[in-house]
Amino acid sequence: MSLLPFKKKTVETGPAPVNPAVEAFLKGYSIEVMPRTAEKVESFGDLLPKGTRVYIAHIDGTPIEDMVATAARLRDEGFDPMPHFPARIIKDAATLEDWVNRYSSEAGVTQGLILAGGVAEPVGEFHCSMQLLETGIFDRAGFKRLHVAGHPEGNKDIDPDGSDKNVMDALRWKQKFRETTDADMALATQFCFDAGPVIEWANALKTAGVEIPVHIGVAGPAKLQTLIKFAIACGVGPSLKVLQKRAMDVTKLLLPYEPNEFITELAEYKAAHPDFNIEQVHFFPLGGIKTNAAWVTENGGASGVPANQA
Repeated sequence: MSLLPFKKKTVETGPAPVNPAVEAFLKGYSIEVMPRTAEKVESFGDLLPKGTRVYIAHIDGTPIEDMVATAARLRDEGFDPMPHFPARIIKDAATLEDWVNRYSSEAGVTQGLILAGGVAEPVGEFHCSMQLLETGIFDRAGFKRLHVAGHPEGNKDIDPDGSDKNVMDALRWKQKFRETTDADMALATQFCFDAGPVIEWANALKTAGVEIPVHIGVAGPAKLQTLIKFAIACGVGPSLKVLQKRAMDVTKLLLPYEPNEFITELAEYKAAHPDFNIEQVHFFPLGGIKTNAAWVTENGGASGVPANQA
């Protein structure tokens, strides 16, 4: 069953009209890079709308100097850098404060994604995002925005029994923290592929009293095999079935995955329910940032116009 049309070039009729719900839903989208992938981008202004929030993933082993340099470059090019702060690779409070001060003084950073991190064993005294927030370092540094992780499909590292008890306890703690900090907060989620369970999860959060806005994770266009590999590695659960079903269709097996249906369904729901707590889209450019940005430019109307074309 086809959903509302995305903008596609055709020889006969020219570009199809952009879906206004999708255009509105993609406004202010964010995207993720690593220092080594950022080095391959000649100009972010050729790819991204002016002021786009760009998360900088901090993979274990990446020198802080490279992270700060990437943030400074993005700031200089007119974008809004948001580095990751993974608790399990930060040795102690002094290290955290040093990182925060360097980001602030050298790159003008005022926001961060605070998360546990993907390593199994902490290198020091921190093992979860709440411990980083409790230090008060971000507030003292005047950070204006703090994002934390959201898990629409649960997280077996946090809840090994398959429930969502510990995840929900953590979200309730973060909801209380939100009421004490001056920073704006949001939940930046793992990428998903099935809109129905995401809508149910987001609505259930509000019912549970968690009113932190959601920035939904979306996998950008990529080869199907690449997405399945990342989905398994990142613990994406129920919606992995969407990819597996696609892999069984020989007519689609060799075609790149694009998030058209997922985004359209969420966008249409948001248009029909303006108070829906999914506030923005956050892209994981698993097929490359250039490919991802081109897809948004093609399908997002005014929301996808690169800075150098505006």
